[in-house]
Amino acid sequence: MPQQQKTFRAIEVGDGTDGRWAAHTQPMWPLAEGWMTEESRTPEGATRARKLFETHMPELVPVLDRLAGQLDRPGGETFLTLAALRPFFAGCSQTGVGGTLLRNYDFDPDDCEGTIVSSHFLRPVIGMQDAGWGLLDGMNDAGLAASLTFGGRFVHGPGFAIIVVLRYLLETCETIDEALDKLRPIPIGIPQNVTLVDAERAVTVFVGPDIPLTEAPDACATNHQHLPVPDEQEQFTRTQERLAAVRTAGVDVPAMLKPPLYQSAYDKGMGTVYTAAYRPSEGRVTYHWPTESWEQSFTAFAAGTRTVTIGQAG
Repeated sequence: MPQQQKTFRAIEVGDGTDGRWAAHTQPMWPLAEGWMTEESRTPEGATRARKLFETHMPELVPVLDRLAGQLDRPGGETFLTLAALRPFFAGCSQTGVGGTLLRNYDFDPDDCEGTIVSSHFLRPVIGMQDAGWGLLDGMNDAGLAASLTFGGRFVHGPGFAIIVVLRYLLETCETIDEALDKLRPIPIGIPQNVTLVDAERAVTVFVGPDIPLTEAPDACATNHQHLPVPDEQEQFTRTQERLAAVRTAGVDVPAMLKPPLYQSAYDKGMGTVYTAAYRPSEGRVTYHWPTESWEQSFTAFAAGTRTVTIGQAG
């Protein structure tokens, strides 16, 4: 697939009350609405989503209400629970050690929001946003970072999209142990691998609608869990090959920007959209592409846009 251009933006939204978050989110509503399940469009479905959110993320309920009140769209609150979305499946590779989280996000570039958000809903958080306020990856001011990969099994059950769970963990936790305690009882809609990093250590866990939270052998993850994927899926995703590569490379940005970890099958939803290197104990993150990078931090967050080239030359 030839190289292509994608524009990323960085925005500050504060605590969500001054209109900046709403101004960014309102124009995306037609697309977001299409992600919702048919059940979520019914009063009963909306009530179930709200109760699930209240049960599992009570600290975030005031933020949900604050943001939903500004979205000014029918179904806005239900959408923002992210407990009533159709399942979506992505690629990704990630690894961590104490103090550093490194990941490639692999997806269809047209379906990746590409918004780096600095917020202060409950505490300072910086991350790559999706679906209004969910996070594909991010860090908080306590030195905790988190990212996700798809777990490789095409099962689906009641529960949250993992992106709002990452938001919840970063808003309410300071250490890996705290995050694991919060994550363990939360129902997750599809299989996901979550890598968590704090100043002392890193861990990857497998979660999903049909398994309990299970700790991975190390803090590396691609697109399978405790079981290998079918041969045809392996040929397409190369998940075992990428896992071996990321384990060999360790926390190494140049390795992430080269095959097999850097992928270019954008037309099939398996191309690397960005590489993120978080150093949460230092409060900074650098987003990398093959020819440039963009650093952000809690002390020097720079709002603006960047149009970058993604894909491998030749």
